[in-house]
Amino acid sequence: MQAFEYKVVPAPAKGTKAKGVKTAEARFANSIDILLNEMAAEGWEYQRAELLPSEERSGLTGSTTNWRNVLIFRRARPAAAEDAQSTAVAQLAAQISAQIAAHATVPATSQRGDGAYADTEDNSDAASVSAAPPAVTRPETATVPTLGPATTTAIAPPTAIAGDPEAPAGAIAVPGRGARAMMADDGVEELSPVSGVTAALKARATLAATPKDAAAKPAPKAEPKLTKAEEPSKDPAEG
Repeated sequence: MQAFEYKVVPAPAKGTKAKGVKTAEARFANSIDILLNEMAAEGWEYQRAELLPSEERSGLTGSTTNWRNVLIFRRARPAAAEDAQSTAVAQLAAQISAQIAAHATVPATSQRGDGAYADTEDNSDAASVSAAPPAVTRPETATVPTLGPATTTAIAPPTAIAGDPEAPAGAIAVPGRGARAMMADDGVEELSPVSGVTAALKARATLAATPKDAAAKPAPKAEPKLTKAEEPSKDPAEG
């Protein structure tokens, strides 16, 4: 039975323009690429390209031979695919059945005189089991721990910070660190003593203590002292 079907299509003879494809060779390759992808989308697998002769009619009574380029594709027949799948399923089922039969072992039995069935296996295993010493009981599994006397001390309920999502059920909510600081704040701003007075503050204090008139009146300028010119001395030879 044929498992594949074939399809032959003519090869492209002209190039196809595309973005970034400029040369004639690249455009021709683009045409073949488009054709192969279209056939693959339909399930056809590319096999090979062939150059085959084609006898064609020429004129009224004549004929000529032309060579044609074709592309050959193939795909699996649907019936063949189903047969292959059913065969694989049957083989897998046979393997599973063989494994189950190999693991399922039933001991042979024989009927005794009193009508009961007894195993026909060797009794040496049973004798060895009966002669085996009893198992020693481990002290940690044999002793049962006892509870101490009950205590009357009350157990304090658990506490948790208010708003904790992981707090256990029934826990008493207590304020956190930030909440405790806000509760202890009395609203009075703390003042710190001034260590010293700056020069700017001293200058402002001096201006405030000076009267306005004294500050506006300019200080008198000191006038230069005039000295009496000395008379010229007479020459004794002139007299």
